[in-house]
Amino acid sequence: MNSCEGLRADSSQFTLRGEPFRILGGSIHYFRVPRPYWKDRLLKMKACGLNTLTTYVPWNLHEPERGTFNFQDQLDLRAYISLAAETGFWVILRPGPYICAEWDLGGLPSWLLQDKDIQLRTTYPGFVNAVNLYFDKLVSVVQPLMFENGGPIIALQLENEYGSYAKDDEYMPFLKNCLQSKGVNELLLTSDNWEGLRYRRMEGVLKTINLQRLSFGAIQHLACMQPQKPLMVMEYWSGWFDVWGEHHHVFHAEDMLGVVSEILERGVSINLYMFHGGTNFGFMNGAMDFGTYKPQVTSYDYDAPLSEAGDCTLKYEILRDLFSRYNSEPLPEVPSPQERKAYEPVCTQLFLSLWDAVQFIDKPCRSERPINMENLPVNNNNGQSYGYTLYETTISSGGALNSGNNIRDRALVFLDREYVGCLDYKTHEVILPDAKRERTLAVLVENCGRVNYGKALDNQRKGIVGDIVLNHAPLRGFTIFCFDLKPSFIKRLSSSGQWKTNLKSGPVPGFFQAKLVLDSPPKDTFIKLPNWGKGVVFVNGQNLGRYWFIGPQHFLYLPGPWLRSGDNQIIIFEEEKADGKIMFSENPEYGKTIDVYKLPFCSLL
Repeated sequence: MNSCEGLRADSSQFTLRGEPFRILGGSIHYFRVPRPYWKDRLLKMKACGLNTLTTYVPWNLHEPERGTFNFQDQLDLRAYISLAAETGFWVILRPGPYICAEWDLGGLPSWLLQDKDIQLRTTYPGFVNAVNLYFDKLVSVVQPLMFENGGPIIALQLENEYGSYAKDDEYMPFLKNCLQSKGVNELLLTSDNWEGLRYRRMEGVLKTINLQRLSFGAIQHLACMQPQKPLMVMEYWSGWFDVWGEHHHVFHAEDMLGVVSEILERGVSINLYMFHGGTNFGFMNGAMDFGTYKPQVTSYDYDAPLSEAGDCTLKYEILRDLFSRYNSEPLPEVPSPQERKAYEPVCTQLFLSLWDAVQFIDKPCRSERPINMENLPVNNNNGQSYGYTLYETTISSGGALNSGNNIRDRALVFLDREYVGCLDYKTHEVILPDAKRERTLAVLVENCGRVNYGKALDNQRKGIVGDIVLNHAPLRGFTIFCFDLKPSFIKRLSSSGQWKTNLKSGPVPGFFQAKLVLDSPPKDTFIKLPNWGKGVVFVNGQNLGRYWFIGPQHFLYLPGPWLRSGDNQIIIFEEEKADGKIMFSENPEYGKTIDVYKLPFCSLL
C-alpha cells in the first residue's frame, strides 16, 4: 500500500493512501458564510460525522474585472481550505468555471457578456482565453493545497452538470487538459443529474450523480455506465432553494433520512448539498428561467441540516446519529449555538432621494440608444455587473410607452420624478399622461439576478437591452447612471452632508438611514421590514441583500461579527414604500411552505 497515493477510483471502491475510503461529504460555500463563522460551521460539520468538505469557487467574485483578481479576506480560498484541513477534512474542489449554485450567471463574470457573440461553456475563443487566464491564477492559489503537496485537496470537479447543457463536445476535454497542463494531478470528477448522465464519459474522469430521490434506478444506471468504478452521489439535495413570490421549500427530515440511509447501505459515497447553505449576500442571487423568469431570494437556507444562521436542525441530529455508525471513532461534541438577540426597533432619522444621490455616482454616460449594463463604459470598461441602472431622456408628449420586452429585469418609470408605472417581463406598457411641454422620462432598471442554469445563459445582459418606444417611435438621447451600490458609493453617500431630516416628505425611491446603538457585545439577529416594499439593506457598509414584501422571505440575516459595540449605521435603499421603522428578531420568518418531496421531479430541474 502506498501512503503517498491520493484518491483513486480504480475499482468499485475509492482508495485514499492505498486504503479503502468512503466519501462522507458536505457542501459549505465560503463566499456565503461570514469569514468569522467559517470555523464554527466546519466544526459543526465535523461533529456530524462527515470527512470531506466540498465547495464551489465563484469566478465572478474572484475576477470582478478582467485581469483583476481577489483572493483576500472573505474570498481567501487558501485560508478556507487550510482551515478545513486543520478541522480534519479532506476537500473536493469544484472550480467550475461554471458552477450553477443558484449564483448570478452560474458564477461566470458578467464582463464576458460584453462580447455580443459570446458562447459561454464552449470552446469559443473569447471564453477559452478568459478561462485559461483565470485557471492560471486559481491553480497557483490552490496548488500548495493539493494532496500530492501534502494538502487536503483529493479531487476536483470539472464544470457542473454539463451533460444537461452539452453544446460543444470539445469543451469538457479542454477543461480536463487545461487543469492537467497547469499541474493538477488529483482525481477529476464530473457531476450530472439524471438527464445529463447520458453525456459521453471522458477517459480518466469519474462520473458522479446529483439527486434527491432514488427513482428511475439512477444509481444502478450510473453503475452500468461505469462498471467496476466507485459510485458517488456528488449532490444529495438536502432541501431546495426559493424564488420570490412563491412558497418556501422544505424537505422533511424523515423523507431525507430514508434516502440517505439507503445510499449508505449500498456502499455509495455521498455529499450533502447543502450541509449549510448560508446567504446570497449583496446582489449575487441567481434566477430560473424555463419560460418564466424567477429570481431567487437572498436567503440560501436551503432547508439544510445547518440553518442559514448556523443552527443545528432536526436533520442535523438524525444525520449525526446515522453517520456515527459509519465512523470508527466517537464523534466530537457539537459546538454551542451562536447567541442571537432581538434588538429594540430603530427608526430612520435621515433620508436622501434617488435624485439627490445621483451626484455621488461616477460620471454618467451619454448615448443615442440605450446601452445594456454590461457594456456601459464604467468600472475600467468592464461594464456594470449588479444593482440598478437609471436611464433618462426627454420627451415632448404622452402616450403609450412600450418596452418591447427589452427591460431586464424590472423597471420603475418616472415623469419629472413622479412615479407612473412599472415595467417587467409581464408588463410591457405604461401609459404616460399628456402635457404640452418637454419632460424628463426616467427608467430605473434593476438587475434582479442572472439565470444560473439552462439554455438562456448567453442572453443574460441586463438593463435596457433594446429599443423602448413611445407611441411606436424609438426613444433616443439617453443619459445613463450606474447605480451599482458598491461599497465606495455607500461610503461616499453615508459621509455626505446632503441627508435630510424631514421624514414626512421622504420620497421613494430613496435612501433611508438609521442608527443601531449596542451597549454589549454584538450578537446575530434578523432584520425585519414588515411595512416596507422592495429594496436593499446595508449595515456598516455590508450589503445584506434584497428584501421584497411579496416573500416568501420576510427577514435578512445580520451576522453579529458585522456589528460593533456602539453605533452601527443602517442604510436602506427603498424603491416603493418606506415605513420608517426597522424591526429585529431572534428567528427568521420564511412564510408559507411547500414540501419538495411532493413536487414532480421535473419541476425541480
